[in-house]
Amino acid sequence: MQSTQDASVVPAVAHHNTNYQMNRTINVGVLGCGYWGPLLVRNFRWLSNCRLKGVCDQNETRLRHLEAFYPEVEFHRDFERFLDDSALDAVAIATPVAHHYQLAKACLLAGKHTFIEKPMASTSAQCEELIRIAAEKGLILMVDHTFLYSAAVKRITELIQAGDVGEIRYINSRRLNLGLFQKDINVAWDLAPHDISIILHLLGESPLIVNCSGNAHVTPNIEDVTNMSFTFPGRRFATIQSSWLEPRKIREMTIVGTRRMIVYDDLQTHEKIKVYDVRVDRPPHYNTFAEFQYSYHYGDIYIPHLEQKEPLQQVCMHFLDCITRGTQPMTGGREGLELVRILEAASASLRAQGSPVPFLQASDEAVVRPPSPLSAVTQQRAVSA
Repeated sequence: MQSTQDASVVPAVAHHNTNYQMNRTINVGVLGCGYWGPLLVRNFRWLSNCRLKGVCDQNETRLRHLEAFYPEVEFHRDFERFLDDSALDAVAIATPVAHHYQLAKACLLAGKHTFIEKPMASTSAQCEELIRIAAEKGLILMVDHTFLYSAAVKRITELIQAGDVGEIRYINSRRLNLGLFQKDINVAWDLAPHDISIILHLLGESPLIVNCSGNAHVTPNIEDVTNMSFTFPGRRFATIQSSWLEPRKIREMTIVGTRRMIVYDDLQTHEKIKVYDVRVDRPPHYNTFAEFQYSYHYGDIYIPHLEQKEPLQQVCMHFLDCITRGTQPMTGGREGLELVRILEAASASLRAQGSPVPFLQASDEAVVRPPSPLSAVTQQRAVSA
């Protein structure tokens, strides 16, 4: 994947930093106990090289519920008291997007390795500042692009790299369901990051152009249905349909190659990937229109075996491993920045009635930074755990 920032701006992690010690138990705290926070609590709690030190949230009911399952963990409502724990090595942030930047900045400045739920922040400028602080302090900054750690996406990546699919022509993704309606971000910022991260990972490069159209049917100015498209080099493209208004839950991606095609259905328990040995070829030579015929190849369907491992567990293990070894995460700050910049371009296209928006690399001089889709009211809220 192309770098989203000049290498001189983002120094490598300082391997000499004393925060990196092999074979040491990492003390982790989880910030936020809404939907994703308890899942992080469960995974960090049961990892052998990790001690779940503390959990923080303003909601007393949520804290008491988790405390019944994990009585040995410290629970806090005060963010400053939670962060002031000198024994705390790392913090995982699972709060609404509007709070990511200020909370992550506070954690990094306090010397804590920081893990952030997607998307990384509300604006690319915020992402760049977090990257800078982490680099200056020699800390790990990681973004939770969960699906890149799943067995299904790993297997698809292997098939593409092995040449089984041929050259990718296009990728089509659908992530649809009824709700959950968000109040501070639209459906593109809520659901599309999963698909964007997978597409960027599989194609290994950034898009040239971003288009996005959509409508707000339930909450004014918060789009609940969007259609996003990306133009990539080599006449490749990708599309993402996101919706909170569908009667069925759908999590499906189709990768069309010159040799084979892959259908990835994440809702399937055992057959998440199906490889179709089908393709269509144009005849190389013909003299008349009567001689022209497309060649259709119909082969077998192959269903690869996948290891049944929880992706989020793999994410948490990778975060701890990066802390232990002092290495950059597969989904670090630069990957989080690239995704947010794509979402900003999509928001600019939405405001322009779906017009194409060029996606400029962060090192380009004429970088356009569209405003975040977050409401002004949300942006001005006091941030606390």
